[in-house]
Amino acid sequence: METITFNSVVPQVFSSTVQQLKSEIWNTEVTFRKGQLYLIEADSGKGKSTFCSYVVGYRRDYSGTVLFDANDTMHYKVKDWIDVRRQHVSYLFQELRLFPELTALENVEIKNKLTGFKSRKQIIEWFDRLGIADKLQSKVGRMSFGQQQRVAMLRALVQPFDFILADEPISHLDDTNSAAMADIMLAEAKAQGAGVIVTSIGKHMKLEYEKTLKL
Repeated sequence: METITFNSVVPQVFSSTVQQLKSEIWNTEVTFRKGQLYLIEADSGKGKSTFCSYVVGYRRDYSGTVLFDANDTMHYKVKDWIDVRRQHVSYLFQELRLFPELTALENVEIKNKLTGFKSRKQIIEWFDRLGIADKLQSKVGRMSFGQQQRVAMLRALVQPFDFILADEPISHLDDTNSAAMADIMLAEAKAQGAGVIVTSIGKHMKLEYEKTLKL
């Protein structure tokens, strides 16, 4: 997948106020290209999570078209979306969606066992770089939200992807851990030639974004 294009996309919830939308994504045309870095800034209630849901196919309540390359995703079937999420788009959820009863390492390995994408040595090295090597065997449900954010990021990286979508990935991290997480994510994205789309309603990863868009 080389591009993701939003063409005149308007969420149904905004359909009655479409003429008042002042967005660089909704009701216009914007293309995200593989290999580039994007920041999407949004105020609360402007549809940040909605945007993410459209990219990964969890919702289709919109007018307009979402295109992957030249393919209209409105016509995708379940098997198509499974392929997208396994091979093309990795998603770091704002709400993380970790398994609280599993350890930090198990949460990452449960996905890596499906993909076989990274060695255990690489994963443990990432834990160390993020300052949570001592939490490998800790139950995620007993970890702070900031620690859980780091675990969720590592889980998002143990798969092939053309784009990685990170929804408010550092909301609970200090500057040091934010920088470490950004370095790891960017290095992996560059290794795969992937695009990076980061969303934020305030604090965001300090990366050299090619484009910043206001939602």
